[in-house]
Amino acid sequence: MGIFRKTKSVDALLNLIEQTDQAVSVVELVNKLRSKMNKTTVYRILNRLEDAGTLHSFIGRDGLKWYARCNGCSSSHHVDAHPHFQCQDCGKTVCLPMDVPVPTVPNHKIESVSLLLIGSCEDCISSY
Repeated sequence: MGIFRKTKSVDALLNLIEQTDQAVSVVELVNKLRSKMNKTTVYRILNRLEDAGTLHSFIGRDGLKWYARCNGCSSSHHVDAHPHFQCQDCGKTVCLPMDVPVPTVPNHKIESVSLLLIGSCEDCISSY
């Protein structure tokens, strides 16, 4: 992980993300932290935590940025080339525990991979 100051704001944001096993949208984070910090501070902290290898982000079906904990990442190397799943019924959004092979393209350097699977989660399927 990279080096960043552990402030009350950083702790509040990390605690919020640690309370769930799902990804969290930036809108949800801003709304839940509104009483503790402004929107600019939330975005600045998210950027620093992503740069440090603590969090990774992806774009959901709604066009919003979503954040989840990294597993085994560092500031110099993100290993989060995995798909994400977003339930179209309840909105549950999670990282899927499988690696996606990053293709090689001649004369190009691939920095990241984004794969979003959209469908119905196990809970929503069982309620049909």
